[in-house]
Amino acid sequence: MTRATLRVVPLRAATDADMPGLCNNDPMTPREPVRQFDLTSSKSRRRRGLWRWFGALALVAVAAFAGHQVAMQAGLARLREAANHRLDMLATALDADLARFDYLPALLEMTPIVPALLGTPSDAGLRDAVNRYLDGVNATAGAEMLYVLDSRGTSLAASDWNKPGTTIGQDLSFRPYVIDALGQGRGRFYGVGITSKRPGYYLSYALRRDPSSRGVVTVKVNLEEAERGWRKLPGDVALIDQRGVIILATRDDLKFKPLRPLDDRQRADVLRSRPYGEASLDPLKWSVKEVLAPDVQAIALNGVDLLASGRALTNAPWRLVVIDDMGSLRVAARNAAITASLAMAVLLLVAVALWQRRRAERHKLANQAALQAAHDTLESTVVARTAQLRAAQDELVHTGKMAALGQMSAGLAHELNQPLTAMRALSESAAILLEKNRLADVAGNLHRIRSMVDRLARLTSQLKTFAHKGELPLAPVALAQSIADAQGIVADAINREGIAFEVDVQPRALSAMAEEAALGSVLVNLMRNAIDAMHDSPQRKLRLEARALDGRVRIEVRDTGPGIRADILSHLFEPFVTSKTAGTGLGLGLVISAQLIRAMDGTLRAANLQEGGASFAIDLPGCMPGIPSTPIHGSDSQ
Repeated sequence: MTRATLRVVPLRAATDADMPGLCNNDPMTPREPVRQFDLTSSKSRRRRGLWRWFGALALVAVAAFAGHQVAMQAGLARLREAANHRLDMLATALDADLARFDYLPALLEMTPIVPALLGTPSDAGLRDAVNRYLDGVNATAGAEMLYVLDSRGTSLAASDWNKPGTTIGQDLSFRPYVIDALGQGRGRFYGVGITSKRPGYYLSYALRRDPSSRGVVTVKVNLEEAERGWRKLPGDVALIDQRGVIILATRDDLKFKPLRPLDDRQRADVLRSRPYGEASLDPLKWSVKEVLAPDVQAIALNGVDLLASGRALTNAPWRLVVIDDMGSLRVAARNAAITASLAMAVLLLVAVALWQRRRAERHKLANQAALQAAHDTLESTVVARTAQLRAAQDELVHTGKMAALGQMSAGLAHELNQPLTAMRALSESAAILLEKNRLADVAGNLHRIRSMVDRLARLTSQLKTFAHKGELPLAPVALAQSIADAQGIVADAINREGIAFEVDVQPRALSAMAEEAALGSVLVNLMRNAIDAMHDSPQRKLRLEARALDGRVRIEVRDTGPGIRADILSHLFEPFVTSKTAGTGLGLGLVISAQLIRAMDGTLRAANLQEGGASFAIDLPGCMPGIPSTPIHGSDSQ
């Protein structure tokens, strides 16, 4: 750290040349120049102000859009996950309900009285026996109805033979499940009962063991119990058949409504088989707005935005659909957009406030500079006023002291930053290692943190050498260990930047007369500068070499960065000289490093390499291994 120096201006007599705006008889008031108003500059400022407003509004709009999209996508993901869970549960239960009666038709074929009734349908006693048998079987199985038809499709016996609306005597040959059973051996059909007027799922099975007693056994499954169970779940559920008609739904206004108008062939088929009873089959106002996934669609139903998630059933040509309202999701997305836009507006206001503050500080500094310039100009005109000059000199002394104090504070902040950064990285690493139960590594990290704390404790005494001549206690320092400790501090930055790190210490036990903490601080500073310099370089390699030379030790830090600019190289070790952007460096690290090396009776030099990159060479007194050395004190020679 450089010393603040007070320069005393010699007193001399004031002349008219020192006061160009004054005459002998004029009052001592400086003339103010006439200001001219620039219309072009004013218009340019207004245009820049408008563009700033437009940019701010654009940022608020982008933040609102991003917030809306993020909230919308997150909400859709939650809805889709919940819908898939419900579909898994409902589809599995419905498939089980449809498949659990498949065994009944085959069971009845093995019962002798059923084929006997088909052979002699006029036998009243046999018919009564079959009716009672079907009633007993159905009571055990739990189906809605179980009945037997002859080869012409006429019902001969049924489990509900003694109840109103029984199928006995009804001609059901037009029903698809009867046609399919007689032609293909099995049939499945959903429809409204001809006599009961209640919808159900029909399973039919052809009886063909005896050609003289052909017929059909039919089981009717009641699905309204499943529909009532759906109403207890959130959202709406609909079951859509192969024609696109909703046959089951938790909303009554959706039942027996097609998603789109039926074509002529479908209408003819409906008139022939009458699956929907007397329903008018008016199409719903169902439109697909966006396909979000193969089985997920954003739809509009009667003008309401909904999310429809579907699943095909295994045991029937139907599709199960769960419908969720997207109204609350859109409200949440809108609120997220408003929150994001407000947050961006607050950030912009904070940024404007900071900018205004910096602008005010710049104006203040400019005014102070102008006042100082005016003070310097007037000072030459009042040389006779000794008391005023002495007061001004005292003020300059105070200013110099404050400048020195500010420089020391900046150096302290720069010096403390490296150990604090390393301690934070080590503590975070220790937390991760502790989660992995790597206690030995955690202990190593804690030991290194303790070393950093000891180093911070020594910094206050070391920094005294920056402002005035001081001494550092020198002792033999193993360079391999010192370099390894410095590497540990910058290891995260080396890994993050993908830098190849090489160390070459010859001989391995090479030592130098130095102060361990000060040398480590210098090495860390040089390595961090090299890492920053290689940020944009295509090839990144950091190499440290240490060699003994004529009783001295030379340590060289090389990088493959762009090198040091020619206009900076000659002033590199002066305070506040840096090639880094504003806010990323104070320009004090190399000054402090050079002073530390000088305090250890060494030198620090910088140069550009011919192959590209920069080199920093440290020259220190050597120490032969195995020879006891008494600590000495190096001088801070300037």
